[in-house]
Amino acid sequence: MVHGKKLAKETLLPSVLEDDDAETQSEKLQLGEQRERRTEVDMRGPKDKRSSPGGNVLDRGQREGEEEEEEEDNEDEELGEEESVVFDDDFDTDLELEDKEEAYDLTGQACYMEACKVLQVVPASYFLQHMQSSELSMMHRGLGPKGTKALAVPLVTNTSVLRLNLRDNWMEGMGGAAIAEMLKENCYITEVDLADNNLGDYGARAVAGMLKENSTLVSLNLSGNHFTDRSAEHFSPALITNSKLQHLDLSYNALGERAGKHLGDSLSENTGLRSLSLAWNCIRGRGAVMLANGLGGNIFLRTVDLSFNGFGKEGAVALGQALKENTVLEELNVSNNRIPPEGALRLAMGLKVNKTIKSLNMGRNPIQSAGCYGILKSVQENPDSAVEALDFSDIAVNQDFEDLYSAVKEILPALTVNHGGRIGTFRKAKA
Repeated sequence: MVHGKKLAKETLLPSVLEDDDAETQSEKLQLGEQRERRTEVDMRGPKDKRSSPGGNVLDRGQREGEEEEEEEDNEDEELGEEESVVFDDDFDTDLELEDKEEAYDLTGQACYMEACKVLQVVPASYFLQHMQSSELSMMHRGLGPKGTKALAVPLVTNTSVLRLNLRDNWMEGMGGAAIAEMLKENCYITEVDLADNNLGDYGARAVAGMLKENSTLVSLNLSGNHFTDRSAEHFSPALITNSKLQHLDLSYNALGERAGKHLGDSLSENTGLRSLSLAWNCIRGRGAVMLANGLGGNIFLRTVDLSFNGFGKEGAVALGQALKENTVLEELNVSNNRIPPEGALRLAMGLKVNKTIKSLNMGRNPIQSAGCYGILKSVQENPDSAVEALDFSDIAVNQDFEDLYSAVKEILPALTVNHGGRIGTFRKAKA
């Protein structure tokens, strides 16, 4: 066919024209086509001829060429429709994928519900309602280990809660570990209360690990968690590493003599704490001495509560030396520590040179009136004394103490002294 031959020639045209002149070859090609067309027309008979709408006679070759062109046009149209369909299908698929993408859970509620489902605990409605509050207080709610773990999951990415109070939820070591892991990631919470949760040594280890990494926590209450000397072994290196935590409460635990040694070593190097409570523990003997030595080397602590321990005479002597060295401590509570009169007099020697102590609580110690007198006398003899309050609760004093107090009031009119009243009167004197 002419049309087929023409296509073949056009396809081969570039290679043919590589060495010859393009215009000359084009002319030859046109002459050759005309000769072929005449020959084919001459060989056809009358039956192969047909009139065009304009009256021109069309041969069978031309008709076949037109039919082939129409078929090619139809094929092109069908191909275009297929391509359009493929494009539309692809476009629809993209939309379907986008519709299936889950929206980001900004509140964390969906995350919490899923965690509760996995852990098989009942969701806390109060938590769902206050997840976006700056202060979340969930005391005495019986969360338990699993409930606490579920709570910790959405808190990892929570940016609203700044103060978290989970006191008395019996979360135990597992729950405490979950909160500790959460605080490794959360960089918004600054205050945490985990008191009375029976964390034990396992929980202490997890919390200590968290303190080595967390850099935003400022206040931490771990009171009443059955911590032992082993817990102190974990806390000691953490307190050396952490320089951001300012307030730590370890009261009402079972920290003993070895704990005093470990904590004393860490306090001498700690650079962050401003207040520390070790009240209601079992720190005594050598542990009390080591802890006091650590306080002497600390230059950041402002408030220390050592009440209800067993410092005794040895601990009081060490505290007296610490007061000579420490230049920042302002409040010291050593009430209920079985300190005898001799211990009080040795502690008073530190007050003679100390320039920062404002409040000293020596109440409920068997220091007698002589011990109270010795401490007040040291304040009188220190021209740079900053003492504003002395507490000798439940300790009866004699007339000599009363006379001395009147004399000191003339020098330090703002000084207040609380004691158990004069001997034989059984009353409390007011400053």
